[in-house]
Amino acid sequence: MKPNYSRTINACFVGYVVQAIVNNFAPLLFLTFQSSYGISLAKITMLVTVNFGVQLLVDLLSAGFIDTIGYRASILIAHGFAAAGLLLLPVLPGLLPDPFVGLLAAVIIYAIGGGLLEVLVSPIMESCPSDNKEKAMSLLHSFYCWGHVAVVLLSTLYFQVFGIQNWGILAVLWALVPIFNFFLFRGAPIAPLIQEGETDLTLKELFRTRIFWMFMLMMVCAGASEQAVSQWASTFAEVGLGVSKTVGDLAGPMLFAIMMGLSRAIFGKFGDKINLKTFMLFSGGLCIASYLLISLSPWPVLGLIGCGLCGFSVGIMWPGTFSMAAASIRGGGTAMFAFFALAGDLGCSGGPTFVGFISGAFQDSLQTGILFAIVFPVLLIATILANRNRKAA
Repeated sequence: MKPNYSRTINACFVGYVVQAIVNNFAPLLFLTFQSSYGISLAKITMLVTVNFGVQLLVDLLSAGFIDTIGYRASILIAHGFAAAGLLLLPVLPGLLPDPFVGLLAAVIIYAIGGGLLEVLVSPIMESCPSDNKEKAMSLLHSFYCWGHVAVVLLSTLYFQVFGIQNWGILAVLWALVPIFNFFLFRGAPIAPLIQEGETDLTLKELFRTRIFWMFMLMMVCAGASEQAVSQWASTFAEVGLGVSKTVGDLAGPMLFAIMMGLSRAIFGKFGDKINLKTFMLFSGGLCIASYLLISLSPWPVLGLIGCGLCGFSVGIMWPGTFSMAAASIRGGGTAMFAFFALAGDLGCSGGPTFVGFISGAFQDSLQTGILFAIVFPVLLIATILANRNRKAA
């Protein structure tokens, strides 16, 4: 009998929800950490840097050991680290002499899980038999967006009902998600990424493939196009709607995440009727238009609308690049997905940094910084056009 991969697909969906929890839960508690443990805000914001820094390091190193220990062991380890970090988040600050060290240790532990998930979930999904892998990949990545929205909404609701001082119990409740998915993956069939008759490319062969570097550039541009605006979404909401910083912190990122998830869900539903490259080119054009709306509009509320449009436009970029690469580079294997995750994360960290640097050079003009960031979607469009008529490698 052929294995039923529906359990595997569902586990992959939940896997991206786990990554959303890992990336978006702790930032909701930064002011609480500051008041409860007497830690400076500068130190607390380091937790975000460490989280993504560890994930980058895992992206880089994972290609060397995932194939050795296998996908099942790796994905179970990923969920184990994610659950352990969330469970330890409320425990370690009280056990160690320096609460910040406790928080940092917990973040490092769950960041290892988050980094592994980023490398593993997409190729596991790609290996599942499917009528349209592009649709499946886009739908998969929408679950990160829905996970982000769920973390913010449900956590905010919990804090309103039970008080933010009881955040430790919520951390344990969120840890139940990776624990549940650990057992879901444990019994799920996992198909080989390299199909029968194909050979796995070595790193040397992969690096010699010109199209691989084109997709690496696309991943950097996808991550940068997304985060160049996403990181400033709360500011757009605060100014555009004239609301408090707290409301802005909820409204801006939520709008961005919902619009990004909507874009991925639409392609996940109708992808068999839409050409992926055409949709990617349309999205790149819409991204440029949203950047222009944000940076040149004299009315702040249009900046917020531009932020939402940007969320919709960047939705397909990351999963679309994954799908295009999987179809174009035969035998890319684990290493290819690991380096794409690394390139995407470099873009995610580089995009906001670029906007901040340019803004600082122009008297802290955020609009000017985002105007210059148009270079990222422009590069993405140019690379897709250059790659449009290439055959599979």
